[in-house]
Amino acid sequence: MQSPVTTSFFLERPPGKTLIVGGSYVALECAGFLRGLGLSTTVMVRSICLRGFDQQMSKLVTDHMESEGTRFLWKCLPRAMTKLPDSRLEVSWVDESGQISGDVFDTVMFAIGRRAYTAHLNLTSAGVETNPKNDKVITKADEQTTTKNIYAIGDVIDGGLELTPVAIRAGKLLARRLAGTSRESMDYTKVPTTVFTPLEYGCVGKSEEVAIAEFGEDNIEVLHAYYKPLQYTVAERDSSQCYMKAIALRTEPHRIVGIHMTGPNAGEVIQGFAAALKCGLTQEQLEETVGIHPTVAEEIVHLNITKRSGVDPVVTGC
Repeated sequence: MQSPVTTSFFLERPPGKTLIVGGSYVALECAGFLRGLGLSTTVMVRSICLRGFDQQMSKLVTDHMESEGTRFLWKCLPRAMTKLPDSRLEVSWVDESGQISGDVFDTVMFAIGRRAYTAHLNLTSAGVETNPKNDKVITKADEQTTTKNIYAIGDVIDGGLELTPVAIRAGKLLARRLAGTSRESMDYTKVPTTVFTPLEYGCVGKSEEVAIAEFGEDNIEVLHAYYKPLQYTVAERDSSQCYMKAIALRTEPHRIVGIHMTGPNAGEVIQGFAAALKCGLTQEQLEETVGIHPTVAEEIVHLNITKRSGVDPVVTGC
C-alpha cells in the first residue's frame, strides 16, 4: 500500500501492517499509537531503544509495548526491500547471528534520526562548520557557531536536545542577549522530557548510567519503587511496569540529580519536579514533602527504599 515513509501523519490511507525501523522515541511513540489503533506493528531495532535515556526505564517501556502486542526485532538490520505487484513491501533483515529473515508489510517507516537540511546554505563559505555525519551546526555553549556573528538554535545544533520547548526558550534568550537586555544563556541541563508511549516515561536530570559514570556507583543512592496507580485498581490493569526512581548523591546535602518514572501522566508529574531539581532539590526535602492522596505523583515523595539495600521495592497498600 505504501512506499517507505518517514512520517505516519500524512498518509492518504490507513497504514495497515507496519514496520518501523529505529529505536528512537519517535519510533516507539508511532508504534504505540499505531498498535493502539489495532494495527499490526513491528519495530526493528539495531541495538538499543531510547539511546541517551535511562536503560532500565527504556526496558520497562518496551516490555509494556510487547505485552500490548507490539513486535520487536532486536539487534536486526534491514537487508533488502522489494515492492510487490499489490504495492506491499517485502522486507528482509539480518540479525546479530547472521540469520536472514523476512516478512511482508503494507507500510515501512524509517525513524532512524534526521540530517539537518543545511547543505544548500553553503555555510562553509561563511566559515560555519558542520558535522559531516549529520550536517548539523557545531556551536559553543552560547549557540555561537565557528563564525563569530552567526548563531544556531534548536534541532540544527550538533549534539543538542531535539525538543521544541528547548528551541523556543533558547531562541528567546539568544534574542535578548543580542539585544543587550539580558546575559542569560540557555541551560541545557535538567531539561525535563517525556516519551509518549502507551505507558508514558517521564524524566528530568541524569540517567542512572550517566550518574554512575560521572559520580561513581558508590557515590550515588537510587531510591525506587514499583507502584500501582489508583486508576489501575478498579480496572485490574497490569502495573508491573509502573516504576519510579530518584537518583541522589550520597554526600551532603544528598542532592537529587535525576528523577525517572513510567506510568500514567508521567509528563504532568515530571514537569513539577523539574522545577524542584532546578532549585537544587535534596533527598531530605523530597522526603519532607507531603504527598497529595490519591495521586501517582505522591509515590515520588514516598520513595524510601534504596537499590543498595536489596529490599523489595513493590509498594503495598494505600
